[in-house]
Amino acid sequence: MAGRIEDYALIGDMQTAALVCRDGTVDWLCLPRFDSPAVFAGLLGTEEHGFWRLGPAGEAEAEPPAADRRRYRGDSLILESEWETPDGTVRVVDFMPPREGAPQLIRIVEGVSGRVPMRSSLRMRFAYGWVVPWVHQVDGRTAAVAGPDSVWFDTTAETHGEDLTTYSDFTVEAGQRITFTMSWQPSHHQQPPLPEPENALAATEDFWREWVGQCTYHGPYRDAVIRSLITLKALTYAPTGGIVAAPTTSLPEDIGGSRNWDYRFTWLRDAAITLSSLLRTGYREEARAWREWLLRAVAGDPDNLQIMYGIAGERELGENELTWLPGYEGSQPVRVGNGAAGQLQLDVYGEVIEALHLAHMTGLARNDYASLLQLKLIRWVEEHWDEPDEGIWEVRGPRRHFVHSKVMTWVAVDRTIKLIESGDVEGPLERWKELRDAIHRDVCEKGYDPERNTFTQSYGSKELDASLLLIPQMGFLPPDDKRVIGTIEAIQRELSTPDGFVLRYPTSAGDENVDGLPGDEGAFLACSFWLADDLAMIGRVEEARKLFEKLLSLRNDLGLLAEEWDSHAGRQVGNFPQAFSHVPLIDTALRLTASGAYGG
Repeated sequence: MAGRIEDYALIGDMQTAALVCRDGTVDWLCLPRFDSPAVFAGLLGTEEHGFWRLGPAGEAEAEPPAADRRRYRGDSLILESEWETPDGTVRVVDFMPPREGAPQLIRIVEGVSGRVPMRSSLRMRFAYGWVVPWVHQVDGRTAAVAGPDSVWFDTTAETHGEDLTTYSDFTVEAGQRITFTMSWQPSHHQQPPLPEPENALAATEDFWREWVGQCTYHGPYRDAVIRSLITLKALTYAPTGGIVAAPTTSLPEDIGGSRNWDYRFTWLRDAAITLSSLLRTGYREEARAWREWLLRAVAGDPDNLQIMYGIAGERELGENELTWLPGYEGSQPVRVGNGAAGQLQLDVYGEVIEALHLAHMTGLARNDYASLLQLKLIRWVEEHWDEPDEGIWEVRGPRRHFVHSKVMTWVAVDRTIKLIESGDVEGPLERWKELRDAIHRDVCEKGYDPERNTFTQSYGSKELDASLLLIPQMGFLPPDDKRVIGTIEAIQRELSTPDGFVLRYPTSAGDENVDGLPGDEGAFLACSFWLADDLAMIGRVEEARKLFEKLLSLRNDLGLLAEEWDSHAGRQVGNFPQAFSHVPLIDTALRLTASGAYGG
């Protein structure tokens, strides 16, 4: 059975990622890319769907012991898990070296004290647990082959096969190190080179030390910021610069429910705000790579901007259900692909143009096509800003005039006006100033409820929406505007959970679900960080600090956050780890540091 979502650690090589549970089980790994079919899909099913457990041997392998402690090695993505047993102490080091050739998952068992009996249980299943590979020996190496995939397993321990599983039973003594490596490559290629685990470990440690050394943030929340930055780097597909929203699919927003989505794609919104955080913490190369990814993805057809693309810029992301997988804790269906790719979300234009504007303002080397793209996008916005859309949350009900969407079209126009005023491009300045004013009037007249002194989710509705918290952050209105303060207080009052976190919106109104989906969901962590930001902006900095530090306490022991928090069950829910949670963590830390609002 899979662990709780917060029981997992992330390791990765900037092209794919694995989740390692506290008991030493790798329950999720897609090869060779984030969006490839999983080799280990036990996270969404059972052990029959693939896993790799490595830990102390015991009589009850069905309930393997959790590690007594675990940590990342310094500021890296190298995981160290330690077990204290009656026979001694053992450490397992898990990592994926930044890729030069074949992707590798390396596990090193290190004896700390005594003599500890150990067991490795490896069950490879291709195509999300559907295909059992042909496992055989080649020149003393274990190879698993099925269709286009091959996985090669190398270890210094003895192995044997039983029940379609590869086992290694061994004893590790103090000071002894035993290595295991799993490598993937296309099945029609020759076998990959023999791995060098110790050299790979040293190279991986050097890589992360050098990368983290570029960070320009040195404030009081540095540990949390660094871990979030490492996580964002791990979610970046190195060959193209595309950033996945999360490395998982179908981890539920509602345990046992159907709000299960595939997040292994690049949402323009998520990637744009990630770029913003990277730029403000010193990571210009990642920002440049994302901008180049964007230009390639949108190239030739900016009028048909999608809200998300594949990590190499693919447009077709058709949604399917994997019926043979029972789902995480019975949460069905398990989905791959994402049907929301075809939605109209007007806010994306604002987020993309805001990211390009920030790149320009921070001195990222000029790209003439980026400026041309911005002008093309704004001309589309000029023609379509007043249409209804599906909104930031990808509701699957009817289109509406969402207030946040309109605000972000205003942002798109405003930032383009600033670009023209800087002298870098030419455009119809006065016409677009009139457009900016028209959008602003429209939102303030139709999206604001004067009786309650709050903006609303959509024109004519009474519902609130946490995306309204972005109004002052985007500069649409100043923080001291009474309408802004009223909206913040209304969201606190009507969308907060009993423990003080923020829901995206009320999922139900009477007997109907307003988003066209059954079930409920947890508090959305990004929205809770936005609230902390807003509280700091309106001068309630101590309240903002307390909320921020309460949010930090929701992270797991390794500093990782999923998409949402289930206040009733007291656990993380949704895909994990989630870029859209770690980015606002960084942003809020920067704002609180600048305001001096932090504890001792």
